[in-house]
Amino acid sequence: MRGLSSTLRMIDWTGWLGAGIVLVMVCAAIFAPLIAPYDPVALSIEDRLLAPDMAHWLGTDQAGRDVLSRVIFGARASLAVGIGAVVIGALIGVSAGLFAAYKGGLGDQIVMRIVDGVASIPLLVWAIAIVGILGVGPVRVGPLLLPNEIKIVLLVGVLFSPVFARVTYAVASRVVGADYVRARWLQGATHWDIVSGDILPNCLSPIIVQGTLLVAIGIVVEASVSFVGLGVQPPQASWGSMLSDARSAIYSGEWWLPVFPGLAISITVIGFNLLGDAVRELFDPRSEARTLVA
Repeated sequence: MRGLSSTLRMIDWTGWLGAGIVLVMVCAAIFAPLIAPYDPVALSIEDRLLAPDMAHWLGTDQAGRDVLSRVIFGARASLAVGIGAVVIGALIGVSAGLFAAYKGGLGDQIVMRIVDGVASIPLLVWAIAIVGILGVGPVRVGPLLLPNEIKIVLLVGVLFSPVFARVTYAVASRVVGADYVRARWLQGATHWDIVSGDILPNCLSPIIVQGTLLVAIGIVVEASVSFVGLGVQPPQASWGSMLSDARSAIYSGEWWLPVFPGLAISITVIGFNLLGDAVRELFDPRSEARTLVA
């Protein structure tokens, strides 16, 4: 309990704000059918382009759909891509980084040069190019039929993997040469025991910090891909596609159409960045907060 209370004291108000924003957005995505006041895809031509009022708190769009309901359901697509891509990227990148650091020699050079090659092209360029080539329809991979949303999660996850590979490699390459790892060798420990029990635990702190920050980037990528029509397809709700549909409203006066999905993206990204900064402070032994508590 004392260790937990000390840990909680190290988190300043910005960290708690970020955690609160993330919690609200995650709950909105999970419980969207219970929270949303209207069906996000239900059309109502007689209610089109209504300004925010007591019946529709955030107004309605060009098809009479409730903007608040679409913003709530849009959190599902953004968080699914952000969190799912981080999980996939961590699985691929951490494995590659551990292999390169532990194997060394030619294996190290091959893996890390591939990582550098993938990372040399901007992530958003990769995403738009590959989704544009594959199209927005389902893709069959063997017995599996992958919808467009799953394609985006897998694609962004692969593109996140170089970041995790570099972070893991930087830490693991130092740990491999440590005296206690050599001692484990002399004790007859297997390769798996050394990697999973000695090297990987030392890499978890920067991996967790990087993953928290990358979720925000994944949300922006999903919104960008959907904005150009290559992401979540209508009539499903997505913050990026809502912004795309609202482009004409900038000049026609329906200010609520671009403002609220834009705020949803901005607030969510800020929340994950604040949470990532707080997590980094917790795990960084050189941070001022840890020094004060100690």
